[in-house]
Amino acid sequence: MKIRSILGALVIAALPFTSVWAENMTPEDIQKLVDEAVDKKIREHEKGERAMERKEGAPPSATQIPTPIGPMTDIRAERKGEEAIPLGFGSTGSGKLIYAKPFLSAPKAIVGGYVDVMYNNLSRQNLDNPSRHSFGQQRLVPFIYADITDHIKFATEIEIERGGPNAPIGQSTTVNSDGSIQIEFAQLDYLVNEAINTRAGLLLMPVGKFNLLHDSPLNDLVDRPMVSRIIIPSTWFEAGAGIYGSLYPSSRSKLDYEVYAVNGMNGTTGTITDLGVRSARGSVSRDRDDNKAVVGRLAFSPILGIEVAGSGYHGTYKPSTATVGTGRISIFALDWTLQRGPFEIIGESAWSRISNNGTGPAGMQGYYIQGNYHFMPEFLKKWAPSHFTHASTFTAVVRWEQVDTDTDDRTKILAAGNRRELDRLTLGLNFRPIEDTVFKFDWQFNTQNNANGLVHGGDLGVANSPLNGNGFLVQMATYF
Repeated sequence: MKIRSILGALVIAALPFTSVWAENMTPEDIQKLVDEAVDKKIREHEKGERAMERKEGAPPSATQIPTPIGPMTDIRAERKGEEAIPLGFGSTGSGKLIYAKPFLSAPKAIVGGYVDVMYNNLSRQNLDNPSRHSFGQQRLVPFIYADITDHIKFATEIEIERGGPNAPIGQSTTVNSDGSIQIEFAQLDYLVNEAINTRAGLLLMPVGKFNLLHDSPLNDLVDRPMVSRIIIPSTWFEAGAGIYGSLYPSSRSKLDYEVYAVNGMNGTTGTITDLGVRSARGSVSRDRDDNKAVVGRLAFSPILGIEVAGSGYHGTYKPSTATVGTGRISIFALDWTLQRGPFEIIGESAWSRISNNGTGPAGMQGYYIQGNYHFMPEFLKKWAPSHFTHASTFTAVVRWEQVDTDTDDRTKILAAGNRRELDRLTLGLNFRPIEDTVFKFDWQFNTQNNANGLVHGGDLGVANSPLNGNGFLVQMATYF
């Protein structure tokens, strides 16, 4: 009856488009025409169903079980209703259980990352470049971001530096590589509202802004700022948990914050030296001194394009020499961003204080200030529009930076003049065909105010090996 009614309505709706509607028809004639058309359609429908049943060789009432072929989402479907059973020890099966993960039936993750490759031509080695003339594949960083639910988010990055730990370096028969593979961060967020959210896992330390935004495609120069390598040991991460959020004091201003309790630094006597605190970065799996540190950042933006932020870290570290006792380390940072039209001024300054550090330094300080000018010549867009588009831009860059790894002169007095003061001026020009890809061309001028230095990585001191190499650096970096 339901099918007859539907077909009848369709026939009546089609009458205005037929020639018969132009004739002088009575209501009885119309009803007869509709009944004949409906009967014809029903007979055709029943005839098609019988042909389909004969072809499949199954009665109309037989239950059809899905065949587990095709996409991975079909592999776990065996019995009617089984696809609704969540994965767990109540699930049945064996070989196909690896394809029963929940994300295969409802994909939630995004895979991407960034990569960079560079070349330098220097007068001698400097802080980030142990070779005078060399190509280098510095970083390959895959990332995974996942929207698990509207309230649960997950993010992680896996950093592969200089080809990984097994890549040959061609400098020693006993050491295979100075590369590494490590989890850069892996954090699970539960979103409550914009004002307060929770975060736990392996966290990027919010000390300064650069440690939070250190990706090669984001930065306009090849080498990272020295203060972010030595005083703030970027990339710096620790295991911990805490909260973050945003507040709006007025219609134009914004206040962002994050604060966490994290594992303390893994510092030992002789680790926090005039070479910086880079080797004292903490432990992922355990807190060596069983005493948590506190870290946080507060950023205020009065209007769009201006931000000033203060941040800090305070915790203990346990020296290996019992007579020294437990030490404490505090790092404070101030960062700023000023944007107006094509001009930007960004920078960061940091101070550290270390107690009970034996013959090591008690204080360190460093800063950088950087100016950017974005421009795109119109004649290039007309000359080669497929290469220079509205999404393309050039950036001229100048950055001045200084680092002093012993502001109290302790190592100068106690360790035969190992104090290290570094100055650097960098001039740069880069081109972005699109915002996510950049070609960088830099010229560096480095000055070191003592005769001692270190090798690449900031972990080993080498006498009479100054880090004042000047020269040219090129890098290509892109997100993917």
